Order: sequence, then structure tokens, then C-alpha cells
Amino acid sequence: MNVVKALLAVIAAFVIAAILVGGCVYSGYNKAVTLDEEVSGQWAQVENQLQRRFDLIPNLVETVKGVAGQEQEIFLGIAKSREAYFQAKTVREKAAAAGSFESALSRLLMMREAYPELKSNESFLKLQDEIAGTESRVSTERKRYNDKVKELNAFTRKLAGRFYASLAGVEKAEYFQVEEAAKAVPDVDFSGNAEGP
Repeated sequence: MNVVKALLAVIAAFVIAAILVGGCVYSGYNKAVTLDEEVSGQWAQVENQLQRRFDLIPNLVETVKGVAGQEQEIFLGIAKSREAYFQAKTVREKAAAAGSFESALSRLLMMREAYPELKSNESFLKLQDEIAGTESRVSTERKRYNDKVKELNAFTRKLAGRFYASLAGVEKAEYFQVEEAAKAVPDVDFSGNAEGP
């Protein structure tokens, strides 16, 4: 009778341990998958805002071209960085292209100082407001994305998290970082080109 009780106690302990371990694995696996999906979802939001920005820019460029036709270098830089963004495959490549685009966009928006007629152009002012709003959205979504990356990466670096992430096939995510060159304030000099068309 005592042997049966001892055997039942061992079996019960084993079943309880198996349930606890299984529950931990199930919970950890699901957390790794959820964090990975949150990072992917937040990256989609960043791309939505970047796409909105890239859709607005051709209108702004055409408006400015009408007034400042000789500033081809800026227009070419915008076109090249826009193309680079759409050809980029990784977060790092997209961040580099977005940073290059931001630099060219800053130069474009600074052109209004050299061309006073842009300041009064209603289309330009409306587009400038739209772009300012979009830039704010991009910045917000980029921060949210990086927050999700931080959460996922912290989880994958923890002892149990590393195991669960490996089990779920989840890897560390890349932060959206702006390239150093894009952080520099653009040097714009229109001293020789301010006559306009």
C-alpha cells in the first residue's frame, strides 16, 4: 500500500512538473512570436509613413521646379534616394536611403529662402505643411518601431528568452538608425543661383 502511494506521489509530481514546464515553454514560445510580430507590424507602420512621404515629394518637387528650375542637383538627389529606398531589402538599407532622402528634402525645403516667390506659393506652403506632418509621423513610428525592437532584443538576450526565441525561430531585430551623414545639417548655398527662371 505504501509503495502504491509513493508511486502515485511520484507520478503526480512528474505530471505537475510536466504541466509547469510545458506551460512555461508554451508561454515563452508565444511571447517570442508575439514580440516578433509586433516588430514586423510596427515596421509596416514606419513603411506606411515613408511611403506617404515618398508619394508627396514628387508634387513638392514639381512645385519647386516651376520656380527654381536650375537646382537639378537637389532634384536628382531626391530621385536617387527615393529609388534607393524602393530597391532596399533590409532595415539598414532602407534607413540609409531614408536618411539620404531626409538630407535632400531638407535642402529642398531650404530653397524657399533663395526663392521668395516660393514663400507665397499656396501649393508649396500646403505641401510643406503636409511634409512636416508626415515627418512627424515618420519620427513617431520610427520611435515606436525601435521601442518594439528593444523589447524583442532584450527578450532574446535573456537566458530563457534566448531558448524560446530559438525554439520559435525568432532572431534579434535591427534598429532603424539614421546614418551619420544624414544627421548633419545640410549646407545650402544659392548665392549664385537666386535669379530664378
